[in-house]
Amino acid sequence: MNARIAEVVRNTRETQIRVRVNLDGSGQSKLATGIGFFDHMLDQIARHGMIDLDIDAKGDLHIDGHHTVEDVGITLGQAVAQALGDKAGLTRYGHSYVPLDEALSRVVIDLSGRPGLTMDVNFTSGAIGGFDTQLAFEFFQGFVNHALATVHVDNLKGHNAHHQCETIFKAFGRALRMAATADPRSAGVIPSTKGTL
Repeated sequence: MNARIAEVVRNTRETQIRVRVNLDGSGQSKLATGIGFFDHMLDQIARHGMIDLDIDAKGDLHIDGHHTVEDVGITLGQAVAQALGDKAGLTRYGHSYVPLDEALSRVVIDLSGRPGLTMDVNFTSGAIGGFDTQLAFEFFQGFVNHALATVHVDNLKGHNAHHQCETIFKAFGRALRMAATADPRSAGVIPSTKGTL
């Protein structure tokens, strides 16, 4: 496969965001969203997805974190879609179960070309640090809509919201890593009976 690197800049009246991804990286990250816990979650995606991730986001945090988190999801989705190219030779599907103490989450991904998000998570707290837990959904919704992926997110167990959220983001990184990995048995082949994704 060619180098799977992309950079996307997205500027609106609410946010200015630059995202650079290397899908074949070593899990390095440089993150500055202005929301500490969100940076911590994005770092989980990079480290567990083995994706080099550089995100600089400036948003209207004086209002709240909604626009920043959602727009980072959108821009990351656009960058991943560009980096994946035509998806020839991909594994396409990925899944992961990740525990953290009492919490356990499962994420399943299909790089299908069809956006869809099913998320079954009942956070035990409305906020983690300065991060509104409702924004986890907004991040993943933005991602799937622009990466053109189907993602199922389930928190199976957990009573500590930090642990719940962290297992979700770790599992997402690992599932994305699996789905985006080259399948040596189908090099150059689009993994679909339709011949396109």
